[in-house]
Amino acid sequence: MKITRVKIENFRSIKNTEFETTDFNIAVGQNNCGKTNFFESIQFLFNGLSRGQIVSELKHKRQNGNEILVELEFSGAQQGASNMQNQTNKTKILKALNGSDTVIVSRCTAVDVKKRKFIVNGEEVDPGTGFDKALNDFLPKFEYVTTKQYYDAVAKYSKTTPMGIMLSGVLSAILQENVQYQEFQQKFRELFEDDNSEIKIEFDNVGDKVQTYLEKQFPDCTKVKFEVTAPVFDDFLKNFETTIDDGVETTAEEKGDGMQRALMLAIIQAYADFRKSNDDMGKSFLFFIDEAELHLHPTAQRKLKDVLYTLSNENDQVFINTHSSVFVVDNFENQSILKVEKSEGQTEFELTNELDKPYVVFELLGGSPGDLLLPQNFLIVEGQSELELLTRVIKRFYEDKPKIQIIKANGDIDQVERTINSIEKAFIPLNSSIYGNKTIILIDEPSEQTAGGVKQFLNNYKSLKRNGQFFQLVGRDIEQSYPNQKCTVYGNWKKNQEDLDAVQENGNRIITGTKKKQLAKHVGQNITKEQFENDLRICYEALQKCWELSY
Repeated sequence: MKITRVKIENFRSIKNTEFETTDFNIAVGQNNCGKTNFFESIQFLFNGLSRGQIVSELKHKRQNGNEILVELEFSGAQQGASNMQNQTNKTKILKALNGSDTVIVSRCTAVDVKKRKFIVNGEEVDPGTGFDKALNDFLPKFEYVTTKQYYDAVAKYSKTTPMGIMLSGVLSAILQENVQYQEFQQKFRELFEDDNSEIKIEFDNVGDKVQTYLEKQFPDCTKVKFEVTAPVFDDFLKNFETTIDDGVETTAEEKGDGMQRALMLAIIQAYADFRKSNDDMGKSFLFFIDEAELHLHPTAQRKLKDVLYTLSNENDQVFINTHSSVFVVDNFENQSILKVEKSEGQTEFELTNELDKPYVVFELLGGSPGDLLLPQNFLIVEGQSELELLTRVIKRFYEDKPKIQIIKANGDIDQVERTINSIEKAFIPLNSSIYGNKTIILIDEPSEQTAGGVKQFLNNYKSLKRNGQFFQLVGRDIEQSYPNQKCTVYGNWKKNQEDLDAVQENGNRIITGTKKKQLAKHVGQNITKEQFENDLRICYEALQKCWELSY
């Protein structure tokens, strides 16, 4: 059973988001953008409030009116129910599913934060007595490995740790088939449970003596009986520990952070292998791993990705938060990459595709031109608005065109020059400035203050004008070129210079850089191909030239 859709409202920085998931999910973004909030919202759905936690502290902007909703849609519900071991719980769940293979589970602070809703075919199921226990038995095992979590809390044996749960599942299957263990259990019952056993007789005698003294204080007490139940393998493992010999044999707790984290994940992989070889016994797992690359060399990161992907091939599901381009670059089947960004205090999630990947690496992960994997050409634009608009337009209308990399110069003509130089330097090993006659420049109309710098720039790079590699918009901001279209959210897409220069009484601009970025995303998602090619003709011509000169 796996998550197929996530919906979150008003959880910390996440105001409102909804997206679909796959078997192997990678959330990528800069620090403090809300990736961990996503993971903790799922933890909130599974476990509720932790001890001492105040629900108002979890609400968006800590405002009481912002009620939290975390909702997960699961597929494979019938298989999840069939794997349940407790027959009472299994009966309750199968009755609630009523044949459906899809189920929604949610937790909401507007109702009762201690209770979860169970929704089948759009209808909430009346939980009844003991249903929450049955629901816990039914849902995949949620394992959240945080950056603050140490080896002891994850891999040391106990009934509540991932190591204990997984090892219990493995050993159960082994012991059920082991003749020696069955003989041991039979011998134990003969010693401690058979009425003719010498040990059982002595236990009963002690019980009788205790009962004699106890009934003097409590006359109603008529029987005291001592029983020893047959030990289960859990009892044998209470002193379980792991030692590693990497030249010096010590317990795992004494090794470095990298070794401990690698060991923990190796245990998870071994568990997955065992389950696969034993027809996938037991319930499935949801692994949420925060900064999976922590303490690991890039080569080890790539191996770790292979390990975690292996887990997701069957019934388990994996979610990773990362800052590592290693996790982003390689393509796997049934893999999703979620671009996570924060704008005006709100976390936004966007599922990406292959065209987005270079931007994820370059913009969000602080990459360099060397990370861009030899695009067929480069387009250098003025700023974030152009980047947001053009990437969306290309994705919607021109996916069949050569793949180009768009880089923003942050409104600085000197940065344009530095970007050109950095692109050339990235390919020095090829003994050629391979993009020198191909890179396209698209800038806004310069102001009086910047016109001199643009003129000097073109004088330094005369070939740009000569080869048709330089394009300049009409107006100092791209918003002046947008289609003249009314919008309930943004008023009119097209802005004039007065709109863009207007300030509030406190001296702040009315249309900020963040609002420009949001408008660019909106226009890019809603503009028609005809509008783009007509109203933003210069942008379209720049793209055409970029494709024409591409490799």
